[in-house]
Amino acid sequence: MFRNLFFAAVLAGLAAGLVMSAIQQWRVIPLILEAETYEGEGHSHGKEAAVADHAHEEGTPAHTHDENAWAPADGFERIFYTVLSNVLIAIGFALVIGAVSVLAEIPLTLANGILWGLAGFAAFQFAPAYGLAPELPGMPAADLVARQAWWWSTVIATGLGIAILAKFRSLWAIIACVALIAAPHVIGAPQPPAGDHSDVPAHLASAYAAAALGTGAIFWFILGPLQGWLLDRFSKGGAA
Repeated sequence: MFRNLFFAAVLAGLAAGLVMSAIQQWRVIPLILEAETYEGEGHSHGKEAAVADHAHEEGTPAHTHDENAWAPADGFERIFYTVLSNVLIAIGFALVIGAVSVLAEIPLTLANGILWGLAGFAAFQFAPAYGLAPELPGMPAADLVARQAWWWSTVIATGLGIAILAKFRSLWAIIACVALIAAPHVIGAPQPPAGDHSDVPAHLASAYAAAALGTGAIFWFILGPLQGWLLDRFSKGGAA
C-alpha cells in the first residue's frame, strides 16, 4: 500500500507540477515581470526565479532578498530550477494527501479524486488567499513571521475541518468544520502597517491574484483525480 501511495504521489506530482509550470510561464510570470517595473532598481528577478518566490503559497513569503544569496543564471538554469521546485512541491502535496487518506481511512480513488483536489485547493490556496491575497513584488506586506504563522494555522484549521466533515458527516461535524474554517478569519490575517502604499496598479494586482488562484485550481484538479486514478490502477495490479 505504501509503495503504491509513493509511486502514485511521484507520478501525479510530476504531471501536475509540469502543467503548473507551463501555465505559470504563460499567465503568471508576465504579470510578475510587469509588476517589477514598479518596484524600483535592485529588486527585479529573472522571470523564472520570480515564480519560485511568488507563485506557490502566496502569503507565506515576504518580498525580501539577500544580495549575497546564490541565484541561478538567467535562461535555462532558472527555468530548470523553477520547474524542479514546482515538481518537488507538487510531489510533496501528493504525499500529504496520500498520508491524510491513510490516517483518516478515507480512500483516495478516481471517483472521489476531484473532491480531494477541491479540498486541497480550499485548504492550501483559497482559504489563505481570502485573508492574504497573492501579492506581487513591490506590494506592502505585514511581518513575515506573522504572515507565515497565520497562513499555516489557516491551512491546518481548514484541512482539519474538511477532514472531520468528510469522516463523520454529522451535525457536530458540520459545526466543527465551520468553526475551524472560520476561526483564522475571525482572528484576522496580519496586515501591512497603516500608511504603506504600493505603486503597483490595482488592476495588475487583481489580475495576478486571479491568475495565481486559477493556476492553483488547475493544479489541484489535476493532482487529485490523477493520483486517485493511479492508486486505482496500482491496487488492481497488486490484486491481480
